[in-house]
Amino acid sequence: MTDAAFPWHGGRPSVNFTATLGKRGGQAFDRLRTPADLARWFHEAGLADHPLKASARNLDDARLLREALYAAFTTADADLDVLNHWAGREIPGGRLERRTDGLKLLPPRTDLEGMLTLVAQDGTDLLSGPLAPRIRECGRDDCWLLFVDESRAANRRWCSMETCGARTKMARYRA
Repeated sequence: MTDAAFPWHGGRPSVNFTATLGKRGGQAFDRLRTPADLARWFHEAGLADHPLKASARNLDDARLLREALYAAFTTADADLDVLNHWAGREIPGGRLERRTDGLKLLPPRTDLEGMLTLVAQDGTDLLSGPLAPRIRECGRDDCWLLFVDESRAANRRWCSMETCGARTKMARYRA
């Protein structure tokens, strides 16, 4: 059984969502195997602070959105219909909560379709904003994760220095 732990190296929810399909260039595996996995992703991503009910249809929709996002992030001529469908939906805004250290914006209380809209809107915001040219694929040969390079010099090479960066440097050292 493949490890279903979700990687969180992308820097944005929409980019992290594309990582729910692992090893794209090799023996791909889906980390979203069940509707419960999809609900768990939103919870672990910090986008849902309440239990979500996910269906098989939600899972199918999520997989289509994931691939539309990946294509938009990596291909100049990607078909944007699926992404635009989800991003164009209305969802409630987040809500403020007073805490001892100030105000915190909590995620919107919405259903799973609303969560897909939230991810799609994050993707369209990223694609149309100043960080769009900084969406990168990991430089390690056997990793296909995407990330947003927010380094000052815009020269980040790996999805994570702790994993891919360290492995690449160790392989070079050993060679």
